[in-house]
Amino acid sequence: MYPPVATKDPSAVGAQAQAAYLAMFPDGDRGFVPQAFGWATDCFSGNNRDFQAVDARYHDLEHTLQGTLCLARLLHRRHAASAQPPLTQRVFELGLLAILFHDTGYLKKRGDTQGTGAKYTITHVERSAEFATSLLAEKGFNESETQSVRNMIRCTGLNAKLNLIPFQSEIEKIAGFALATSDLLGQMAAEDYVAKLPFLYSEFAEAAAFSGDKNHVVASFSSASDLIQKTPAFWESIVKAKLARDFGSLDRYLNDPYPSGPNEYVERIEANMERIRNPKVPR
Repeated sequence: MYPPVATKDPSAVGAQAQAAYLAMFPDGDRGFVPQAFGWATDCFSGNNRDFQAVDARYHDLEHTLQGTLCLARLLHRRHAASAQPPLTQRVFELGLLAILFHDTGYLKKRGDTQGTGAKYTITHVERSAEFATSLLAEKGFNESETQSVRNMIRCTGLNAKLNLIPFQSEIEKIAGFALATSDLLGQMAAEDYVAKLPFLYSEFAEAAAFSGDKNHVVASFSSASDLIQKTPAFWESIVKAKLARDFGSLDRYLNDPYPSGPNEYVERIEANMERIRNPKVPR
């Protein structure tokens, strides 16, 4: 069992990411992880000259931190399993940046006063990729590095055409798939996941109204209750298939002990799904 971590607290999640990073790369840059978390926290808190603080109620900073914690654990476990090709220090660093910025597409620009950032749900992946590219270029990252971050962020699109993403190496692709895996597992395993699903519905409803696209998945739910009741099927028929087929079952590295032990993230998701199917199940 993993020790509890306060995923509302960037410093708590940052400490876990730093521990994983230094366990893998003892000679790594000790300032990198704190700096990356500082950049992300500034962006989500409104300390960016061009963008407001996040106002989406589901895709908030904690959502990003849940995925970030899962990714740090997954990449550490993969490294410990001596999986091939090996993860490099730079790819870990770029993967960390990618997941920290993967939902910056929900941020509104300073002059944007209409609704919340949830209205950008349909376009948020590309908006996030553009945001990260611009910010990291300002921070001195080169084109190859910003391309890596863009590629990884694009893996998180629910309907992403993964075969069209121009990965520059096999390990970059694996890191992108690990990011997308962690994005799904981190949020769905959260203790309050079911309680927050009405916020997700409200984001979908706002995005559907803003886009006018009645055929998009965001317009396919009639109410928060409808979304909640359909979530177990989403887990069983879509998420599980993506984890195995699209992302190469990278979630297996979270099995403890590896390779055949239980997977705490999957167990917590299954418990959440059971709470939906049977609301009388105790927490």
